Amino acid sequence: MLNNEKIRPAWIVFVMLIVSAIIFSIAYYTNINSANHEGQPIPKTRLTSFSEFKNSAENENCLKCHGQSKYSYDNKETNKKVIKRMYSELLIDRSLFYRSNHRKFKCIDCHSEDYLTFPHEGNLRMQAKPNCLDCHGGDEQYAKYHFENIEKEFQESVHSEKHSDDFTCWMCHNAHTYEITARPNENIKQTVAYDNAICLSCHGDILKYQLLTDKANPNLINKHEWLPNQALHFQSVRCIECHTKKINDSTLVAHKILPKKDAVRKCNECHSTNSVLLTTLYKYKAREVRTAGGLFKAVISNDTLAIGANRNYYLNRISLILFGFMIFGIFIHAFFRILKK
Repeated sequence: MLNNEKIRPAWIVFVMLIVSAIIFSIAYYTNINSANHEGQPIPKTRLTSFSEFKNSAENENCLKCHGQSKYSYDNKETNKKVIKRMYSELLIDRSLFYRSNHRKFKCIDCHSEDYLTFPHEGNLRMQAKPNCLDCHGGDEQYAKYHFENIEKEFQESVHSEKHSDDFTCWMCHNAHTYEITARPNENIKQTVAYDNAICLSCHGDILKYQLLTDKANPNLINKHEWLPNQALHFQSVRCIECHTKKINDSTLVAHKILPKKDAVRKCNECHSTNSVLLTTLYKYKAREVRTAGGLFKAVISNDTLAIGANRNYYLNRISLILFGFMIFGIFIHAFFRILKK
């Protein structure tokens, strides 16, 4: 018990530090436990019931063949049942399709109605596939996504310049399975893994890579050996963060793939207050957190952490003030101890 003894300055600073730590801890764990999960994509579990989805009954007419590894039909000429294996590129996984952005569409919204006749006519496979702008271009409903700007960026990318018309949107974004994960998904590493898998579907597949170019597929591990903590970078950063450049800030994701010589190689381009990650990968998460919980949660409770990129002017000043009080308290404490002796 204190017998009218004055509380020493050092103890005041110590109590302030303890209280600050408790407040920050409460805010952090409150943010994690009360995170808003609205708008999340369909959970990454294997779907088993598809009847609840729009147009699923009509689509099943196609998926009863294209949704399984083998299909059968009756040959009218021989009066025999024929069983054939479905080509892998024509095989549609129902679970992936009904998680994709196009899950509400009918197959014939994109494919010719002539496909409703079975067996299909051979010349149908020669029909051109629709590209993104065929549906999303010039439509007010999709204006906020700026597909025209995306198309412009893509036309200036290495992929488009080197492969011309052979390289289309479909090469990266399979219309049957593609889902946008960056905005609704709160788990940044899931987004990174999903988006990087798109790049690795070519750059990590020797056979597929050789279909597009005569060049040898480079070993990505060796090519990125200069990266410190390489494995952590691969898990936490998307390929496009370093290998693309935004022409217009209105686009959600940059589509101008840069030549390898122009890729980001300087650490401070990511690990600084002007980090490129804050304008791409972390942009929407930080904005959502700030909208839901204000500046405090956006800065203190944000899990979008990149060393050197999460500095805040006010927190820096508060930290310096608290540190100054602590030093001042220790100095005063020592001063009076000396006088007392």
